[in-house]
Amino acid sequence: MRDEKEILNRWRLALGRYSDGAVGFTPGKLPYEEMDQVLDFLYSREYGEDQDIRKERRGGTGASELTVPSWIEKLRRLFPKSTAEIMERHALEKYGMTELLTDPEVLKRMEPNRELLKMVLELKSMMKGPVLEMAREVVRKVAQELAKQMEQEIRPALTGRIDRSSGSPVRSVRNLDIKRTIRMNLKHYDTEKKQLLLKDVYFYGRLKRHSPWRVILCVDESGSMLDSVIYSAVMAGIFARLPVMDVRLVIFDTSVVDLSGYVEDPVETLMSVQLGGGTDIGGALRYCETLMESPARTVMVLVSDLYEGGSYQNMLGAVKDIVESGAKFVALTALDHEAEPVYDRNAAEHMARLGAHVGAMTPEQLAEWMGKIIA
Repeated sequence: MRDEKEILNRWRLALGRYSDGAVGFTPGKLPYEEMDQVLDFLYSREYGEDQDIRKERRGGTGASELTVPSWIEKLRRLFPKSTAEIMERHALEKYGMTELLTDPEVLKRMEPNRELLKMVLELKSMMKGPVLEMAREVVRKVAQELAKQMEQEIRPALTGRIDRSSGSPVRSVRNLDIKRTIRMNLKHYDTEKKQLLLKDVYFYGRLKRHSPWRVILCVDESGSMLDSVIYSAVMAGIFARLPVMDVRLVIFDTSVVDLSGYVEDPVETLMSVQLGGGTDIGGALRYCETLMESPARTVMVLVSDLYEGGSYQNMLGAVKDIVESGAKFVALTALDHEAEPVYDRNAAEHMARLGAHVGAMTPEQLAEWMGKIIA
């Protein structure tokens, strides 16, 4: 009998408010009425605000009206973590509950993950003050977790081919990288004391004595490329810590932003991204050409769906010039763990005929490809 009651209670949760007359809640193992309130707060939006579903739903029950912060608190307390994350995603993506990311109390309670990171990047223009600072913390936590996961895949693919005996660089005054140390600590400058606080000190690795490969990541920041933008920013930071690579990072839409100074700080990189807008791939590639010092030791990585908003002739002309200079050129139509791209196949075929390597890759596959080149 008890099992039957539990089954009925679960059916009542699934059917929602319209089954009130036929199926009611009975005391059981779980706080079903509270769970129903949480579900109703979100999924009653399916019927539209003009029907005033939530107000009608709770009239006369004695239950307190939920707010977004109290909804998050109950959601996390009453449901399994995986279920809560799905409902949070529905709230953001399906029902446009942007208050999830504009209320500091709500944002503080949400689980930092890649989906939340994507929403932060899409809505950060709406954030100010404490909310923006909290958003930066979300970006930092997720970027660190991604870097930790990816580094386990990427470093073996590269260092296994490049320098099997490499360890930590010798930390001596002779190896101190003064310019990089100053550049990476500028954000810690104390304006009141007029002092530069050195939180991180950087040293040249021993392999820096040999000419490193210049790796130029040219990343399309249009909305459709958001996953690839995230992985590109994290990968750039990992690559930059390898002594055999000199990394430049450029993001673009119709204009170009050189983020090479922040390449080891994915938080600053990602918070600089402005999603949407048009696309001028040719213009971005022409800028990246100016960053090539030794083409024979340059790898140009274009991360884009290849849908050109500018001149296709200019884009393909830039690809042709880069390839003919002797640089290695790869056009990644997706750079993430799914690597399932939607892209301009006509542009991809033209680039391939010009000698570019074109295709979608996971971060590990890109590292292996680069390892073969740099070896």
